[in-house]
Amino acid sequence: MNYILFDGPVRNALLPFTFTRPVADILVGIMTIRQKWERRLGSTITTITEEYLSEKFPMVEMEENVMINAAYLPNDTLAEMVSNLTENQAIFKGEDVIAFFASENQEEVDFDSYEIIQYNDDCITIEHTWDIFSKNDAAIRQDFDFLTEDRKSQPIPKSVNVIAPENIFIEEGAKLEFVTLNASNGPIYIGKNTEIMEGTVIRGPFALCENAMVKMSAKVYGATTVGPGSRIGGEVKNSVLFANSNKGHEGFLGDSVLGEWCNIGADSNNSNLKNNYEEVKLWSYETEGFAKTGLQFCGLMMGDHSKCGINTMFNTGTVVGVSANIFGSGFPRNFVPSFSWGGAAGFTTYVTKKAFETARLVMSRRNIEFDATEAAIMEHIFEETKKWRKD
Repeated sequence: MNYILFDGPVRNALLPFTFTRPVADILVGIMTIRQKWERRLGSTITTITEEYLSEKFPMVEMEENVMINAAYLPNDTLAEMVSNLTENQAIFKGEDVIAFFASENQEEVDFDSYEIIQYNDDCITIEHTWDIFSKNDAAIRQDFDFLTEDRKSQPIPKSVNVIAPENIFIEEGAKLEFVTLNASNGPIYIGKNTEIMEGTVIRGPFALCENAMVKMSAKVYGATTVGPGSRIGGEVKNSVLFANSNKGHEGFLGDSVLGEWCNIGADSNNSNLKNNYEEVKLWSYETEGFAKTGLQFCGLMMGDHSKCGINTMFNTGTVVGVSANIFGSGFPRNFVPSFSWGGAAGFTTYVTKKAFETARLVMSRRNIEFDATEAAIMEHIFEETKKWRKD
């Protein structure tokens, strides 16, 4: 069977992260949503997404296909239901479609003619940017159980101070000495070829993905995920870093999400709680205004390729778009559009020529090319987000 993940109606609610990727490639827990479905279904999965992303993220359609709503994270029950779908069947949760069978020659999908199978159990859904960190605890636990079932961890080094070792799993090639791991409140997963430097203290749930690093004497609270190739230091709480991003120095990052290729300057901090303890609102690309999150703790949402200089201060509930460069004293505003250059004193446009030069240098350090496909995506985002910039 051929499986295809589609963005669905949540795509705009997940901006700025879905400016540069399908919903399926959002990292939450230990794996991306695509990887979760691939591992459970035992199949490579492609995506239906925005046209400007389709060259980098192509769709493969075959004679028989099962379309899956990427907002839904799989569990054992749901994965089995999806794998058993046959012609003219669809899985719904209430009024929302989770998955449906579609033939290549099918001109349209009319669910009135389908056999509707209701899924009534609980499952994790990612429908807003803040779900990525606020549901990361549950996602880490679910991924940990799936990835470690019937497997044996590498031994915990003798120099490691450990609480609840039964909730810790270490993959091959991981390096860690003279650190403290407390997994009494949630599991700790340490991926392949990772490093946790000495003096670090970590509380689970925690996921350190392949080739990632925790710098010396870091203080990490759950539920935190450090994506492949990313680095953290200082104090980090309940945050998700996608691949190849750096928050390597002192400073606080809490209840936040960083996309790929982000860099947080030394001694930079974000607020995750308002002084009056009120509900945090976040910029919404859908309404072009600030939306209620229902959360008292909510920090920084930063899109791919964005960066901040040393000693940057982010206010509670700040949204930064793609390829923004922020620096200077004071608090920048709570919404920083893509391709902005500046800080609290004001912003100008970060022109693509300069932004692309930086992206090439940053990506080349990880032996990844900023090619014509990447440039075309970024050019599209530059034009799409122009209306929010004010020079």
